Amino acid sequence: MYIGEFARLAGTTPKAVRLYEQLGLLPEPRRRGKYRVYRAEDLEWVGFIRQAQQLGCKLSELVPLLAGLTSLAQFPWQKVEQLIAGKLAQIAAEVARLQRQHQALSQCAALLAQHPCRYGAPGQSEPHPQAEQGLAGRAHKVA
Repeated sequence: MYIGEFARLAGTTPKAVRLYEQLGLLPEPRRRGKYRVYRAEDLEWVGFIRQAQQLGCKLSELVPLLAGLTSLAQFPWQKVEQLIAGKLAQIAAEVARLQRQHQALSQCAALLAQHPCRYGAPGQSEPHPQAEQGLAGRAHKVA
């Protein structure tokens, strides 16, 4: 099948297929004249690439796995497992960082609720009375 039909069946674009080839993620397709000709097996390659992208893998991370392969029988599943383990570790670290950030923001919100600043508490439409005095003393002339 030619690139247009192949891309449609793979759920991608011809431009993406060419990029995958350029990066070495797909085996070099056979040629019929100036046209690329793809095998049904190549759809599985693109399916793997697209699924890996949806799971957060970058194409540059897939290049070491897939570059130079010509058959799915050679597929490096052990390296795929290592990539997945690395991604899980990255996600766990990001979740921990976001939980710390969430906790810090929650503590900040609680402190503000207990001790409103002199410019007014969150949700308060009128400034705190002392805020007006403080602002009046800091008025600057703007040219």
